[in-house]
Amino acid sequence: MEPPWALDRIVAGILEDVSARESQVPFPDIKARSRSCPPPRDGEAALRRRGCGVAVEMKRTLPHRGRRVDIASMADLATGLEDAGVHILACQTERLRFAGSLEDMWEVHRAVSLPVMCRDIIVDPYQIHEARCFGADIVPLQVELLGQARLVSLLDRIESLGMLGLAEVRTPEEADRALAAGARVIGVNAWSITSADLDRENFAAIVPGLPEEVYRVALGGVRTSVDLLAYAGTGADVVLVGETIMTAEDPAKAARTLVAAGQHPACPSR
Repeated sequence: MEPPWALDRIVAGILEDVSARESQVPFPDIKARSRSCPPPRDGEAALRRRGCGVAVEMKRTLPHRGRRVDIASMADLATGLEDAGVHILACQTERLRFAGSLEDMWEVHRAVSLPVMCRDIIVDPYQIHEARCFGADIVPLQVELLGQARLVSLLDRIESLGMLGLAEVRTPEEADRALAAGARVIGVNAWSITSADLDRENFAAIVPGLPEEVYRVALGGVRTSVDLLAYAGTGADVVLVGETIMTAEDPAKAARTLVAAGQHPACPSR
């Protein structure tokens, strides 16, 4: 049986959604709107903070668990996480697997002063301008889904709007491609993009090959403070945490515990 997150279906669905939205707001219009938006918030400053920062992925579903997350208010959740000391909020906008929306991200953006990351599979320039219009400050690119020329052009487009591009990789070869494209932020994802497989050792295998000046983000596999400290010990500037916080009885309390571990004097820091 074909898995529900087969890549060809995901990408095809995303392109279909983009085409439908573009039929309502043509590309020249969304491009003009994005360039008239207020300047993005400083995502790089959140990566520079001492210790190991915490980014929280806000999402309405956990696809690999077949579970929906009950979120009464994205704004209330966002403000609670900001009060807990989180450094970045990453909002899932992908509709097909995560029941996300750009409106969710806009609600988060308006509720907080933190940098906001658009968590989606970005394959078309339209999505980048759209993300800026809905409050994105950081935009990820899945390196394995993009040819090198497309990776370079999308990264350039993100940065031309003042946003921060995050190149998401899962292999050393993808990290090399991201660096060649000019990425200043590398996110190493412990989750497979096509399955529920998790490899926490992926980060430690890739990071030694990165230049010192590149920011390193560890995505996936953080359940406890011990996991955060392990990532910090191998060079993580920020960890992105989703399921652990989104399924907690008190998400803000769970986030506060991880933030405290990342800012503790004993936490390794670059």
